[in-house]
Formats: sequence, C-alpha cells, structure tokens
Amino acid sequence: MNIGIIGSGTMGSGIAQVAATSGCKVKLFDTNQAALDKARVALEKILARLVEKGRIVTSEKDRIQANISYVETLKDLSDSNLTIEAIVENLEIKKNLFSELESYVSDACIIASNTSSLSIASIASSLQKPERCIGIHFFNPAPLMKLVEVVPAIQTSQEVLETSVKIIKDWKKTVAVAKDTPGFIVNRVARPFYGEALRIYEEGIASFETIDSAMKNIGGFRMGPFELMDFIGNDVNYTVTETVFTAFYFDPRYKPAFTQKRFAEAGYLGRKSGKGYYDYDKNGHLIQRDSVIQPENEEPLKQLIFNRILVMLINEAADALFLNIASAEDIDNAMTKGVNYPKGLLAWADEKGMDWCVSKMDELYNEYHEDRYRCSPLLRKMNNENKTFFK
Repeated sequence: MNIGIIGSGTMGSGIAQVAATSGCKVKLFDTNQAALDKARVALEKILARLVEKGRIVTSEKDRIQANISYVETLKDLSDSNLTIEAIVENLEIKKNLFSELESYVSDACIIASNTSSLSIASIASSLQKPERCIGIHFFNPAPLMKLVEVVPAIQTSQEVLETSVKIIKDWKKTVAVAKDTPGFIVNRVARPFYGEALRIYEEGIASFETIDSAMKNIGGFRMGPFELMDFIGNDVNYTVTETVFTAFYFDPRYKPAFTQKRFAEAGYLGRKSGKGYYDYDKNGHLIQRDSVIQPENEEPLKQLIFNRILVMLINEAADALFLNIASAEDIDNAMTKGVNYPKGLLAWADEKGMDWCVSKMDELYNEYHEDRYRCSPLLRKMNNENKTFFK
C-alpha cells in the first residue's frame, strides 16, 4: 500500500515510521528541504537506538528506511492509496492543501487529517469528493502511543471508514471511532484534568506540587496536571482548551484559566522554554526546588483534590457517552491508551459507584452554583436505575 504523509515534523515523521514499519511504501512530503533532511536524520537516530536496545535487527532498520522516500512536491503523492496530513492546526491552510491535493491523487485515494480538534466536516467541504475525507488522529509519539482516533465526518462514506479502521489496525494500533465533535474523545474528556487542577490552584486550595502529588500518589497517574501541561507546552495546551471552549459555544465546563493564559503570554511554556509551572535545565530535566512547604493535613487535602478532579473527568466521560461521541469501550480505551490514564474513567465510575459520582458532582454544584459542575444526565439516570457501565 502506498501512503503519503504531509508534514515532516515530529508527528508526520512518527506516522511515516509506523506505516513503513508495517510494510507500506511511504512518501513523506514537506515544502521545506531542511525539514525533510532533519526528519531523515532523526529517523536514522531513532532506528539506530532501537537496534542498540535489541528491539529490532539491522536488516529491519534498513527495511524501514527503504520504505520511506522524501519528496518536495505534492504531485509526488499521486499514487497514494491513503494520505495523512500532519501540518499546522489552521483550518484554512488545511482546506487549501486538501483542495490542491485532490487534483493530484486518484478518486479512490483516502484523504485524512491528523487534526486533534478541528472539524473534519469543514475540512472535507474543501474536496470535490468529501466522502473520501476522514480524521485519523495519532498521539505523540506516534510510534509508541497505541491509540488512534478515527473520526468520520458526516460526509464520510462507510467504505472509507471501514477501510481506514482496517489500515490503522493493520499498523498494530488500537482504534477508537469518535464522532466529529470538538476535541473528539481524548482532548474533550481530558479537559478537567487540566482545567479543574488550575481552578483548584486559582482558588488557593493547593500548590502545583500538592495537586500533582495528589494525582500521582493517590490516583496513580504517571504525571500530575502541571507536569503534563509543562510537558505538552502551556501555549499548546491553552490553545486546545480555548479551541474546545469556543467550539462548544462557550460551555463553562471547558472555560480556560487565566493562570495558564498568563504563563503562555509570559513565555513560561514548560520544558521547551526552561520554565513553566516548574523550572527545567537546558536538557528539559526538572530542576528540583530546595524545599516545598507542605500543607497541614496533607493527605486529606490530597484526597479532596483527587476526588474533585476524578469526578469531573468521570462526568465528562459519561457525558461523551450520553451524547454518542463514542462507545463506552472506545472512551475508556482512548483514555488509557491515548493519554496513559491508570484506569478507564467509566470503569472507574463503576468502581466508585454511581451514587458516589452523582453526590460528588451535586456537592460541587451546590457549593458553586455554576453550570460547570452540572451532573451528566447519564450518571444520574444510571444511579436511579442502579446500573453500571460494564459490570
């Protein structure tokens, strides 16, 4: 199968590596020759490290490299069976690209976008054959992260959806099929992990360190919210939040935080800038602070923080299911395999109990009287009917 990848940045190069490893013939396109050269060198280093670690043998490394060619014109992708765009998150730029690309590829070629939050229907509208368009959203780093969200637009044909799912599964990835709504599954459901942590900080309840510690030590998350925002980049994370907030007609559940906006404006972007919620050295390693004052009654406070963030995450996952964004299985797979959550949120709801989920949400709503804390109708319905998601 011939695969065209548009954009040779970290994501595009990673997708090219995945496809080439699975035996596809890949053409990686970029208008910038320097970027292509950088991608080629980076792949050489990645594969060399895999050989050193014994993950692959030298002949496998050579096979993967031979499956990728680097091209500078969009016309070079004319023989593609599938093209995946992985360029800047700008709707007009993507639409212009797709319109041009369609003039070069065959009528049977699937044209996909790796967008994390933009409307697939809007992107598809730029094509003469919009039924060939679909969202295929990988997570960074693409070779390591198991999840791929496959997002059909309302124009996408059933055949294109089925073919796309098969291709991605053949690449040894876990597929979660999501409705074409802002943030799809992961970037929608994960908003409270960041947003509620920022709200807790802004209320003066706890420090960055205490909030991160609560989520890691009690919840079992690999990284705390502030560590993860520093890893992603405060500019990137804020933009996604703002995009989702706007796309959902300013629903207060997705309201961005002034703290993150100010950090982004100040250039405190996290690891890549050397300073974010924490400080980092030139290699991006965390600089340990000399001392951090721990609050009294630390464990009860951490439990409160964990419960508040967790129930907001569960509520968001339940609402995604309520609105038919994806199946319960795909939602939980998305969160465990897309962002490495220790448990699926709906399975976590079953474990905690629907009565716990509803009562915690109602407690928050009664305290704040903000629509941000409205309980999902599905959680309330399941509690009333004594049902669970999986058991």
